[in-house]
Amino acid sequence: MRLKDAGPNADQSRLKRGADVMESFFQRIPVEVYLMSVVACYNGAKAVVVDTKDMEVVRNIFGDLPMHYAFPSGKTDLFSGLAEAVKIAAPWQPKSTLLLLLSDGDTVPATGMPKLPASVADVLVVGVGDPAPGRSSTARCRVRILTPAANRHRLGGIYHDGNQKHLSTELLSRLTVIPARMLSSA
Repeated sequence: MRLKDAGPNADQSRLKRGADVMESFFQRIPVEVYLMSVVACYNGAKAVVVDTKDMEVVRNIFGDLPMHYAFPSGKTDLFSGLAEAVKIAAPWQPKSTLLLLLSDGDTVPATGMPKLPASVADVLVVGVGDPAPGRSSTARCRVRILTPAANRHRLGGIYHDGNQKHLSTELLSRLTVIPARMLSSA
């Protein structure tokens, strides 16, 4: 995530681009009605925060928290992060959760995808970093690997290339539905 090839001008680190995409996401959804959990993964997974409404904590995780020190060097294991997220989300109400995976892309094994619990209504996989051929192997495989991982037969969701564009307002509106009970109590 520290490689500097992301953003519209390819001058941001992937970490910074991911933080920018997430900030745009947070500014355009009603964050006050959601609980958020963040899982970091590299060669393992760590729940960084579970069930918070504190946006400053979440912003710090995406923008300033040096998570690369929390893991020893090794091969990325995206499924460990998904498995931890699934464990956290399992007891929640059915169809109440958006699972958002932000990644600079790495290999995703052909098997071992965790089964999503009933609580997961939607899955969004957002890739950051330059996917152009001839760049790093991680960047080359990102679109080829993350797109099928996100699609209907693997995670039941969609892939968005966040390298050049933020998430569309239309997509955010579809993925962040406010439950009717919350609207009636407002």
